[in-house]
Amino acid sequence: MELELRHLRVLCAIADAGSVGRAAAELGYSQPAMSTQLRRIERYFGADVFERGPAGVRLTPYGSEVVAQARDVLTRAAAIGRRPPSGTAPVPRTLRVAATNSPMLAGMVSGARSRLPAVSLVLSSVYASSRIVELLEEGAVDAAIAADYPGRELAHSAEVAHRGIVTEPTFVALPSRHPLARRSQVALADLAGEAWFVTPDDGAGWPGVFYAACEAAGFSPVVAHEFLGDQQQLQGMIAEGLGVAVVQPTTQPLPHVVVRPLAGTPLWCRYVLAWRRAAVTGDLADALFASAADAHRQLVSRSPHLKTWAARTWSTPGA
Repeated sequence: MELELRHLRVLCAIADAGSVGRAAAELGYSQPAMSTQLRRIERYFGADVFERGPAGVRLTPYGSEVVAQARDVLTRAAAIGRRPPSGTAPVPRTLRVAATNSPMLAGMVSGARSRLPAVSLVLSSVYASSRIVELLEEGAVDAAIAADYPGRELAHSAEVAHRGIVTEPTFVALPSRHPLARRSQVALADLAGEAWFVTPDDGAGWPGVFYAACEAAGFSPVVAHEFLGDQQQLQGMIAEGLGVAVVQPTTQPLPHVVVRPLAGTPLWCRYVLAWRRAAVTGDLADALFASAADAHRQLVSRSPHLKTWAARTWSTPGA
């Protein structure tokens, strides 16, 4: 089959509904017809977009990338040929945006300025995703980039909406002279004796997911430093051999530091765009989302270790 916009709408509807049946009802399909359509789409991609379960479906890591790109395509397609009414000018407005630690923030802001020239973004750095949700609920910010983890999805009231930008694996940063640094991937269990830099509680599941992964690997990590600083400081200490740290896969290693995938991918993190329904229209949310998704794709393009991992992991159907 040839991929069409209606196929992208099907994927987005299922992702938003979390269920093939609910998505079918929203789009006016029967559930069998929707299931058949989804199977055809997944055959086209050669990989599963969704994981099926008794409670519904959820995006696979590969599916998160596909749906992010699908939303971008649909947003751009909807804007084709649109013109503002004659004689009108866009009304300037300010959008208050909070963001947790994410390298995609700069690219998202740049993209949003291009897509939303009449909107001025005022940024706040907020580490804890739980606090970001509180700020949205209180009306103190209008939109945000937050993080959560598989099985510990972001919780909020109906006043707030969210959409997953990307679910990405967590990698590890090591000193370049480390005995494991030459491996293409590193088993978490092989790092059992290392000192770790661990960031504080983010209210969304970290560092609990890290400790759980270490326990599953058969050890309790030695936490040498609780660290919440910039990446340059962190990598400087790793380069000196003071410890290792789990990092975002788009991290650009400094001299004397290497970034490697964790074998079996025991840790994942999802970044989400969240917004107050009363303050952010659908078109505005779409523009912010497209800007964030574009920013992440640009980061991936500059991260050879992540591209290599993705090619190896997602080249197998169903991976």
